[in-house]
Amino acid sequence: MIVRILRPLLVAAVVALAACSGSTSQMMPAGSTSAMSSGTLNFKAACDQVVPADSAQCLALVRTDVGGIPGGYHGLYGVAAEARSAKSSTPTGYGPSQLQTAYALTSASSSDGSGQTVAVIEAGDYPTAAADLATYRTYYGLPACTTANGCFEKVSQTGSTTKLPSEDASWAEETALDEDMVSAVCPNCHILIVEANSATVANLEDAANEAATLGATEISNSYGASEWASSASAYSHSGIVVTASAGDDGYAEGSEQPCSFASVVCTGGTSLRAASNSRGYTEVVWNDLSIGDGASGSGCSSLVAKPSWQTDKGCTKRSQTDVSFDADPEYGVAVYDSTSYEGYSGWLEFGGTSVASPSIASVFALAGGSSLGPSAAELFWQKAGTGLYAITSGNNLSSRESCATAYPYICTAGTNDDGVYSGPGGWGTPDGLTDF
Repeated sequence: MIVRILRPLLVAAVVALAACSGSTSQMMPAGSTSAMSSGTLNFKAACDQVVPADSAQCLALVRTDVGGIPGGYHGLYGVAAEARSAKSSTPTGYGPSQLQTAYALTSASSSDGSGQTVAVIEAGDYPTAAADLATYRTYYGLPACTTANGCFEKVSQTGSTTKLPSEDASWAEETALDEDMVSAVCPNCHILIVEANSATVANLEDAANEAATLGATEISNSYGASEWASSASAYSHSGIVVTASAGDDGYAEGSEQPCSFASVVCTGGTSLRAASNSRGYTEVVWNDLSIGDGASGSGCSSLVAKPSWQTDKGCTKRSQTDVSFDADPEYGVAVYDSTSYEGYSGWLEFGGTSVASPSIASVFALAGGSSLGPSAAELFWQKAGTGLYAITSGNNLSSRESCATAYPYICTAGTNDDGVYSGPGGWGTPDGLTDF
């Protein structure tokens, strides 16, 4: 495995948005500030850009031009950090009701998700996790989820509730995103945060195994690294759905793990925009490569054998991805994080495929989990996306790249023989619980 150096997620450019039905105000999440108003879009990676060869990077992107944070970039790559304003008291981006409406999850009963425990695997301690979760859930009128009522638990990779790892403020942003997305999609779900000692692959695998030991019914992994194995038992547990993010660097990144393991539901990213249609929203493949960096990951694995249930013909090994969810930072989700990192704290707006992994895990939880466990991704391939919103437009290429002519669908939606499956969009996004 090589040292992982991702393209810098620095974006400050003129944005030409794809045409959508409806006015500008209709297109934006409530309380959001569009890049359209200033002609620029700014976001940054929550975690370090360069990680050691034995480590993974979280896949959360935080906007730098909304909420209590002025436009401009932080101090990475020698760019001087700007002064930060006070914390914002108002969230921007999609909240629970908007996400539930967009993905037809409002049809779920008031008890759906009860008895399910969604674990999120993180690196380093997030000291204010419980308090920040309470702020998020109180603001949006969600039921309390606390240690006292048995809904919330935070442990180390060995299961300890008292001997936690050292604080990691950058990964705290990722953890805040994960716990808030579980809350937004599945308000009745229990939340288990398992904190690895660091972001090494070995520690994250230990944390994933611990989540299974502690009774998680779904395990979300919002991180990725260069492929390191053809299989991994840490991401394969009987009766437990394991999800992972597909990556934020588009087709050029190729497959990454744990997303490419056959036992994992690999989650890609879309751009979710409000529209004047029967659904109320439209979606295309998330791709900001034309203005800087950031796009849903996809590719053909170089290590993992093709599962018997994958029916596409272009990739001779495991194809990435299976299913998708909103990941566009411009049309991002609201998150609360009071643990300051480089001046970023309070109400923030996030994108990246880190949004997709806990969200998809939580949709499975709403549906009562899956007995298929390590073969949960097979559901989407069996049903060929019949219970999903198809993503048939967009790609995850930069203007300098092209997709292999033998399998253009692996990077461009709408080009597969069935017109539905694509690498960056998978079989689509949730349309209720039918496919879960």
